[in-house]
Amino acid sequence: MTTTLQIRPAQPSDVADILAMIRELAEFEHLSHLVEATEAKLMADLFGSQPAAECVVATVGDSPAGFALFFHNYSTFLAKRGLYLEDLFVRPAFRRHGVGKALIRHLGRLAVERGCGRFEWCVLDWNANAIAFYQGLGATVMPDWRLCRVTGDALTAIAQPDA
Repeated sequence: MTTTLQIRPAQPSDVADILAMIRELAEFEHLSHLVEATEAKLMADLFGSQPAAECVVATVGDSPAGFALFFHNYSTFLAKRGLYLEDLFVRPAFRRHGVGKALIRHLGRLAVERGCGRFEWCVLDWNANAIAFYQGLGATVMPDWRLCRVTGDALTAIAQPDA
């Protein structure tokens, strides 16, 4: 890329672009039907009085090229917090130009600076390009672990006291 790549903390003025990229990511993952995010929700969750997550934005020139949204988790085994990458997305026009690698390296530096014991994320099993990319950066795809999730009616049901 001939134009300068910059990675910076997201600002409230980035929320519309972040939401657009979340929708692009969902479309890529064939999960558009699950997107409930709105600008108002993102504004509150990223910049409200008790932020739930943090976000960095990659720009090339004046163009938003990608983003990484992350938060801290905690490892009881290590007795340290970790950095969990919820979503990483690079727009197609900016792929294969070092944007994704720069975002991952930026978060890796944050994890080290913050004393984190781990930097983790999930990847879809069908996304061979992403798996190869992550492994090329030194990540281990954990073969023995499966993600568990409870949402919607099942979440409401699990929250009920035993009868």
